[in-house]
Amino acid sequence: MPDIVVPNTQQELNLKKLELSALLEITQAINDNLPEGALYKIYRFTLLAQLQISRLVLYVHDEQWECKVCFGTEQDFTKRQLPPEVMDLKEITKMSKVPVQKEWRAFDIVIPILHNGKVIAFVMIGKIQPYYNNMDALNFVQTVSNIMLVAIENYKMVRQRLAQESIRREIEIAREVQSMLFPKSLPNDGEVAIHASYIPHSSIGGDYYDFIEIDQDQFLFCVADVSGKGVPASLLMSNFQAGLRTILRQTSDLNTVVSELNNLIYRNAIAEKFITTFLAIYNRQTRELSYVNAGHNAPILLYEDNTHHLLNEGCTMLGVFDVLPFMNVGRVQIPKRSVLLCYTDGLTEVFDEEEAEFGIEGTISFLQRNRFLSSKMLHLQLLREINLYNEEVRFNDDITLLSCRFK
Repeated sequence: MPDIVVPNTQQELNLKKLELSALLEITQAINDNLPEGALYKIYRFTLLAQLQISRLVLYVHDEQWECKVCFGTEQDFTKRQLPPEVMDLKEITKMSKVPVQKEWRAFDIVIPILHNGKVIAFVMIGKIQPYYNNMDALNFVQTVSNIMLVAIENYKMVRQRLAQESIRREIEIAREVQSMLFPKSLPNDGEVAIHASYIPHSSIGGDYYDFIEIDQDQFLFCVADVSGKGVPASLLMSNFQAGLRTILRQTSDLNTVVSELNNLIYRNAIAEKFITTFLAIYNRQTRELSYVNAGHNAPILLYEDNTHHLLNEGCTMLGVFDVLPFMNVGRVQIPKRSVLLCYTDGLTEVFDEEEAEFGIEGTISFLQRNRFLSSKMLHLQLLREINLYNEEVRFNDDITLLSCRFK
């Protein structure tokens, strides 16, 4: 603790005037909502000019100890680490009583700044007026420093809350947009029954499915997966959906549709975003399914006799090349009572305790055992099968299922 120095009456009066002026200066700066850097400048000016403190450093704990103010010293303390011996202090202390290296002896007093019982900063002052070397005056420096630093911390918290609220609102909007992308109804008539399930991994996923009537005989359905998650993935998927529907108004030729979609994704993708997708057009009259698998997981076509066919024909993922290097439109006749399951990789990329993948083999085996379940129960039981495969599993990706029963 410093020795008590009692100022005379005139010095004490002058001191109180300076302290009042300093307090008003700091308070006005805080009320003006000045940025952090400006507050530190006013703080430095106030202690140097108003309180006549000639040497000053201020270390603030902001994830780590950092020198925010340095004035009147030969050393550049912004490049010096705060000594551990200083960090241990909890009360105002003479520097001469702290075992530190010589350069720290430039300061006479160390003043810890506490908030809620925790030290948030240290003020070190030197070359101070003798009448300012008393506990009342030093406590005032401690109080002024505390007022400013707590204000800065509160501003940070307010800015963080505003930023979080802005992000939350963006996520809400993106989620609303994403929910609007999915079809409001799927067909269940005398020829086909389509059912879809979507389980997002986070509040905004990167999966998508769709069903679009082309004419009275033909319809398109698709499943897609955008690389990444969050708002960028949601925006790219909305571009994909809008582009698909626009292109289908002009042509239903899958070669053209996919080529145009690739061009759209290539021009609009942010960073290294791309899309894998499976698009298929079914003709109710001819029972022909034409499809393009663009780097997506192969859908499983299960026949009535429990044999299966994987739909692999297509091209690379969309958005990687400006022009697709190859393109094959697959065509397959669909016998009666066949089941087609489309899915995203969140379904198959589940591992048991021995790191064995559930994979496409596990999915095929499940379909063969459960093909006569209703579409809704088929999806529910398949998701339950994943949980049984590894009871500790936490889905690391979105899961989308789209099944089509051909009657």
